[in-house]
Formats: sequence, C-alpha cells, structure tokens
Amino acid sequence: MIIKQFIAGPIENNMYLLADEKTREAVLIDATALNPEITDTVKELGVDVKYILLTHGHFDHIMGLNDLKSALNAEAVINKNDLMLSDKINEFTRMFNMPDTKPPVYEKFVDDGDTIQVGDMNIKVITTPGHTEGGICYLVEDNLFSGDTLFRDSVGRTDLLGGSFKKLSDSIKNKLFKLDDDVKVFPGHGPMTTIGYEKKHNEIL
Repeated sequence: MIIKQFIAGPIENNMYLLADEKTREAVLIDATALNPEITDTVKELGVDVKYILLTHGHFDHIMGLNDLKSALNAEAVINKNDLMLSDKINEFTRMFNMPDTKPPVYEKFVDDGDTIQVGDMNIKVITTPGHTEGGICYLVEDNLFSGDTLFRDSVGRTDLLGGSFKKLSDSIKNKLFKLDDDVKVFPGHGPMTTIGYEKKHNEIL
C-alpha cells in the first residue's frame, strides 16, 4: 500500500492518499483543498481514486470536497451524523474570512463496523464521536487515519457544535486504545504517532 501525505489550508490540515499498488485503486482521506500536488501525484502513480473519505464534517476538512470530487471523479463518504455540520460550512468559513462555498453532496454513508473495499485494501470504519457527533477513524492494516479524534500528545477539541469530551474520551479509550500498540496513527493535523505512544504519553486522557 502506498501512503502519501498532503498539507493544505489555513489550519495546516493533513490529507492522505492511499493507493493499492497492485490494482492502482485509491482513496483520498479528507478534502481541505484541491492541491495541485494531489492531482499530480495521482497522475504520476497512475491510480484511480474511487472515494474521498471524510473523517468528519468540519469546514477545514471538507471545503475542497466539491473541487476534488470533480477533479478526481470520486464519490464522497461521510457519517450521516455530521451532515448538519457539513450543511453549515459557510457559518464556519465566515469566521475565518473565507469565501462561501456550496455545501457538499455525499454519495455514500458509513457507520461503525462497515468495511470499504478498494482494490485489495480493506478499510475499516470506526466511529469515534466526541470531536463531532459523526467523527470517523479509518483503519487500513496497521494504519489508523484518526482525523481530529486523536493527535500526538493531544486530542480533538470538544467545545464546538456536537462536541463532547466524555464521548471523545470513551471513543479513544474503548475503541482506539483497543488496537495494537504498533498501529501507526495519521492525524488530521500535526505529526504521526502510534497507539502505544499515546497510551503512555497522552496526558489529556
């Protein structure tokens, strides 16, 4: 499996391209912006992006979704519990003096325990409410794409609409921390970490 990271947007969001080396099918995780580096990499690798998987509905993770869907000819995937946040995208972009954008349309909805098959990749859906009500982490082999649920030495904020520290703590301790210690964590912002490191060092939890 190929993993490529892209950083974009005013809050330095991480987006990730996951590609199956054999079938050349791929997914993009989160959609901050139509970064030319993404489309260039897709062409260089010769991969076909089937889905854009959203970890949650906050504006900084979806504001490039319309453009990316069009450029990559990919379907958008989210948990239904974050549709309200997605529909309110312009309430958040205006806080950052950013232009309005058309709320995205989603082709597929997923829930806890679902598996998305792309090429030979089995992408497991783990719902992790707390940062938002419809927050999702995606587990592919020993790689966890955690969105804004879990960061290195930190966790997602819970003071925005749909946030709950109790739910977030439960999601991390009862779902993510049940994974193997050597699972690599690719967060929505900041550097990589591992489940084992966060169990030992994440003082917020």
